[in-house]
Parts: sequence; C-alpha cells; structure tokens
Amino acid sequence: MKRLVIDASVAVKWFLPDASDENNSYEALDLLRQLDADETTFAQPAHWKAEIASVLVRRVPATSSACLDDLCLLEGVSIIDTPVVYRRAIDLAQKLDHHLFDTLYHALALELGAHFITADRRYFDKAAHLGNIKLLAQLAS
Repeated sequence: MKRLVIDASVAVKWFLPDASDENNSYEALDLLRQLDADETTFAQPAHWKAEIASVLVRRVPATSSACLDDLCLLEGVSIIDTPVVYRRAIDLAQKLDHHLFDTLYHALALELGAHFITADRRYFDKAAHLGNIKLLAQLAS
C-alpha cells in the first residue's frame, strides 16, 4: 500500500470540484477514491485540517463546517507531529525561502519516504530537486 502526503491545495479540491479556478479536481478526487478503497494511506502534518478549514470558510462559508466534519471522518489518515519533521521543515523553509506550512508537508514526505502531492506549482518549482514530490497535474498523464 502506498503512503502519500497531500497538502491543502489538493484536499480543498474535494470540496470545490466544480470551481472554475480549481484545476485537476478529477486527480484530487481519485486520490480520495484510492484512500477509500484502501489502496493508499495519507500521512499529514498537524496543521493540515486547519489549513483546509481556513480555505473552506473563505470559499464556501455555508458548508465549511460540514466539509470539515467529512474531513475528520476520513479513515486511513494519520497525523504526524514530531520534532524531527519540524526541524526538517524549518531547514527547507530557510533553504527554499518559503512558508513553513508548505515545507511541513514536504518534510514529512521526506522523513517517511512517501510522496508529497501538491497543486502548488510555485512550491513545486522551488523544491522538485529535493525529490519525493509530485505536482497534482502530473498525475493526469
């Protein structure tokens, strides 16, 4: 069974699949289908749900609480909150000159030997050379 780390830029697509500014929703929904079919598990940093909720409350305030409830019911998702991941994320943030919340996902994937899936092209372009990262759009090919 494969283990993935997915960031909020991917997960919000589950709740906004028809939004005109959300590309690759099919690929994001397929990751959710793989989780539901026990084909994969997700390992996530501690701030994952808060980051998703932050986007949802802005984008779909009327349904954001229900969406968060659905997110909390997902099985096969483990939250990993260890000092070694934070230290690695801090190092990545400094080296890449990038926001810590984004580097936490990648640091977790690197520590676990998992793949980090993101829809954030800006971060991907900065960090692809480090490995263990795929752009959501690449899953379409």
